[in-house]
Amino acid sequence: MPPGDLDNALCGLEFPTDSNVIVGMDPADDAGVYKISEDLAIIQTVDFFTPIVDDPYWFGQIAAANAFSDIYAMGGVPKTAMNLVSFPIQQMDSSILRQILQGGLDKIKEAGAVLLGGHSVEDKELKYGLSVTGFVHPDRVLTKKNLVTGDRLILTKPLGTGIVNTAIKGGLASDSVVKTTTSLMAALNREAARIMTDYPVHACTDITGFGLIGHIREMVIGSEYGIVLFAEALPIIPEALEYAAMGLVPAGTYKNREFCQSRVEMAPSIDRLTQDIIFDPQTSGGLLICASPEAAEDLLSQLKENGMEQAAVIGEVMVEPTGKVRVE
Repeated sequence: MPPGDLDNALCGLEFPTDSNVIVGMDPADDAGVYKISEDLAIIQTVDFFTPIVDDPYWFGQIAAANAFSDIYAMGGVPKTAMNLVSFPIQQMDSSILRQILQGGLDKIKEAGAVLLGGHSVEDKELKYGLSVTGFVHPDRVLTKKNLVTGDRLILTKPLGTGIVNTAIKGGLASDSVVKTTTSLMAALNREAARIMTDYPVHACTDITGFGLIGHIREMVIGSEYGIVLFAEALPIIPEALEYAAMGLVPAGTYKNREFCQSRVEMAPSIDRLTQDIIFDPQTSGGLLICASPEAAEDLLSQLKENGMEQAAVIGEVMVEPTGKVRVE
């Protein structure tokens, strides 16, 4: 759901409160966090969507990886998962569902979590995802809002999956591009989350459907800080620029642009293709880690050494422009 529509739907609703809620609806974050004891809190999240690739097994892998990502972004470790399935049983063979579930199950095992059950409904539109619970120490919860002036922003995966998926749906992407992008989306953010625990990280989020700018907007809105993005430093799937130039831009890109435009200052030098990339809705994107400037380069080096070769420092937390994102 576009962020503006979600905000409108929630407006005026009164949410129950509890003194043990560390992260809840005010303000909302990537996941909810509830304190169980002095040294244990649980993180809860849920995510599911319609297929973005043709292969059912890989769809299951990607949907599961995407669901786990919120746990990693909050600084936690996933422990349990439950399947969420909508399936058109009258139109599709059950073997397709089995492949989807197998993909999800393999990703659950890779994450070191266990499947406890789930829920399915018959639906005309296929959907799959997970409800996930993770563990975290109450004092080590990461949120979007704890920005510190001078923090460097490190992005762990390249951008452009929304545009590439549009090309895939149009039959214009090569087999190699399909394989590379599918593997990228199916990759867990587990290693990035593990590595960042060794460094002074102040805030974190994952980049998904609201695009890079949309998720950064959530970090600065209502804060005393702004964020400057370095356009030339952005890691981008090379073919995404090519496809964007062909007009293969998903509708979500335009929705993200419209919703975020009041919070974005775009330098005149930023071309339209780059703008398409930063507003592009991502699927199972990377973590955006806000780390102290003294630790950023070492953290980046560790990410690269552990398989995230395209990880990059893409921005900095500043006092100005307060509550906005400047792209330069």
